[in-house]
Amino acid sequence: MHPSVSESNHLYLSNPAFQGPWDARLARRLVTPLKDTWVTPNHLTTVRLAFGLAAAAAFLPGTYGWSNLGALLLIVSNFLDHTDGELARISGKSSRIGHWYDLASDAAVTILLFIAMGAGLGSDDETALQAPPVALGALAGCAIALIFFLRMRIEAMAGKAASKQASLVGFETEDVLYLLPLVTLFDGVAPFLVAASIGAPLFAMWVVIDYRQVLRRLQANSPIF
Repeated sequence: MHPSVSESNHLYLSNPAFQGPWDARLARRLVTPLKDTWVTPNHLTTVRLAFGLAAAAAFLPGTYGWSNLGALLLIVSNFLDHTDGELARISGKSSRIGHWYDLASDAAVTILLFIAMGAGLGSDDETALQAPPVALGALAGCAIALIFFLRMRIEAMAGKAASKQASLVGFETEDVLYLLPLVTLFDGVAPFLVAASIGAPLFAMWVVIDYRQVLRRLQANSPIF
């Protein structure tokens, strides 16, 4: 017998195996008062999207001050990205439209952020980077968006455990973006962009392989009639 929605939520909230990273736990605490209000997960997704777009816009001028502001706005956006999902879980207000809205917001923020970083660096940095900065940003952003999408597909097909990321003391792989203020503080946007344009596609290739393995396992376990 499958547990009800309320039972599933209780298991999620009480079982240590489902506690998740520190930012998700904090987000859950902050949105718990909103459980029985008019606020929906889509409202929180919209706020997250606004902060993410503002972060991308702040990187466009390419100046030291604006880049630091963009990094801080991105931290807020990344944290808010957990609030809609946590509210959906504890309130039962989840929906397919909300799921795809969240996914589209993640992709838009990630891709535009890295493109904006490249645009902010400008053509003066093209020789040093050996490639147009905007192209490097687009490559990194699209690769990261693909990683997010495939992980969500893996979770939908095989459960949350199958898509679990590597973690250390409550931090997951994706939490590396919380370090972006240190990058901008030390004026390291250019080397960060180069590293992201190399590392993100390589990691995306690994996730593609993982995704294909999950598909094969599911097909092998499917009954043949």
